[in-house]
Amino acid sequence: MSKIAAWISAARLRTLPLSLSGILVGSALAFPEGEFDSSIFWLAIATTLGLQILSNFANDYGDGVKGTDNEERIGPMRALQSGIITDQEMKRAILLTSTLTALLALSLIYLSFKGDNFIWSLVFIALGAFAIIAAIKYTVGKSAYGYRGLGDVFVFIFFGLVSVLGVNFLMTKQLDIRLLLPATSIGLLSSAVLNLNNMRDENGDRNADKKTLVVIFGKQFAKRYHFSLIIMAFLSLFLFIAIYFGLQNFIFYLPFIAFLPLGSHLKKVLSYKNPKTLDPELKKVALSTFALSIMLFLSVLFTNL
Repeated sequence: MSKIAAWISAARLRTLPLSLSGILVGSALAFPEGEFDSSIFWLAIATTLGLQILSNFANDYGDGVKGTDNEERIGPMRALQSGIITDQEMKRAILLTSTLTALLALSLIYLSFKGDNFIWSLVFIALGAFAIIAAIKYTVGKSAYGYRGLGDVFVFIFFGLVSVLGVNFLMTKQLDIRLLLPATSIGLLSSAVLNLNNMRDENGDRNADKKTLVVIFGKQFAKRYHFSLIIMAFLSLFLFIAIYFGLQNFIFYLPFIAFLPLGSHLKKVLSYKNPKTLDPELKKVALSTFALSIMLFLSVLFTNL
């Protein structure tokens, strides 16, 4: 593997679509208010991609220096694990990505408020700073929350609540509590991806003393938990669309097509014995979530043209 290929691998491109799902949903729901802003949309996309790549670099570094990424690991070899990228090089990449992401976040906040609302600007600056710290602290340092079974909570908050509600507020300047439902749906599906990843890596994580939920509570709990995440995500989105758009507007129910592949997915998860069989399922859940967000975005766009 070349150096360039190693950096591309460390960025984990396959994780990027999932990170955009909340931005797509939150932005789409600004259309009915007549407040969709394409400049805010694209800058939010760039900021989110920066945060996700930062998280991936930090995760590679944290698991690499702790020895969690070793020969027991299932899935693609990580950059530090391969030896092509050193820990010092990765630390510099984390610093650079943090700086660029912070600049993008500040630009996004300024573009949205234009210096007119100091209090809300401070709130979003604090959120941005917290998001950058959380992206790094998932696996980096002695107090890494990913090693304490808290990864699911942070994924739910940032991929779901902050992403959907945050970008929508930046456009509309108002908080609609109904949007908690689609934010919950995206957050739960994102947590399902993390849970699936942790189920796949259960043996290696246990040996490395990485206390994910499956390591703490066991495989059977993780299976039931995963099933609950998918079902609650479906119900949250259905309830939102029924309340927000009504039962007669069938175009808004197109996003539920994205749940169809998850039926066979749940069957595989509930019956799996070899963790290796879960690796292809990660892509299935991530892409289904992304497809759901795209279909919701297009449904709202077409009805508001």
